[in-house]
Amino acid sequence: MTLKESSIQTIAFDADDTLWRNEEIFMHAQDEFISLLLEYHDEAYIRSHLGEVQVKNLKNFGYGIKGFTLSMIETAIALTEGRVTGSEIHEIIALSKRMLASPVEVLANVESVLQALKGRFKLLVITKGDLLDQEGKLARSGIADYFDGVEIVSNKTDETYLQILQRHELVAEEFLMVGNSLKSDVLPILDIGANALHIPYHSTWAHEEVSDETLKNYPELQSLNDVSELLDWLKQPA
Repeated sequence: MTLKESSIQTIAFDADDTLWRNEEIFMHAQDEFISLLLEYHDEAYIRSHLGEVQVKNLKNFGYGIKGFTLSMIETAIALTEGRVTGSEIHEIIALSKRMLASPVEVLANVESVLQALKGRFKLLVITKGDLLDQEGKLARSGIADYFDGVEIVSNKTDETYLQILQRHELVAEEFLMVGNSLKSDVLPILDIGANALHIPYHSTWAHEEVSDETLKNYPELQSLNDVSELLDWLKQPA
């Protein structure tokens, strides 16, 4: 699928692992957590159990570091059969605070892309996660002023996107979502008749992966390293 540049009026960007690095923070934290529990179980079992608890808890705690922290504490209690110490719980909480305080590393050439698009398109951020954490990362990123609006949501579903389009008075055919997650940034967008551009990141949380059976025809760029590549893609004839 290709688009004429004139048909796109609004471009929305996912934040985590599209505008700035995020998955590495969780991967490093997970490794630290596993080291804390190695005297109780082996690495593979701890990693697997934590992943299961995270997914189970999404409906209660949503996405983000705070929900991840609660899942780590729950996992620690379960895998130690309640023997986890107050000191170890304190280490988990300290780990989560370090995650929240991590510097925001904007991905290469993202700012040059936004500079080229600013004024030609309405620019939005649509990201899921904890409100306070995502607001803080955007404020620290140094790129907040490029965007005309920010939407921080608990999940990215067809209905979520439809509500955003309605709230901003946008037409689906004139809307483009750019993100690294097929599950969150591409498939629901295509389902509502809007446009999506997949820019894969080198690592993806397993929960965000999709099976081949659910895939549709979607455009993909390997990175935002070259703004001309994005603009050339927008100019291709439909």
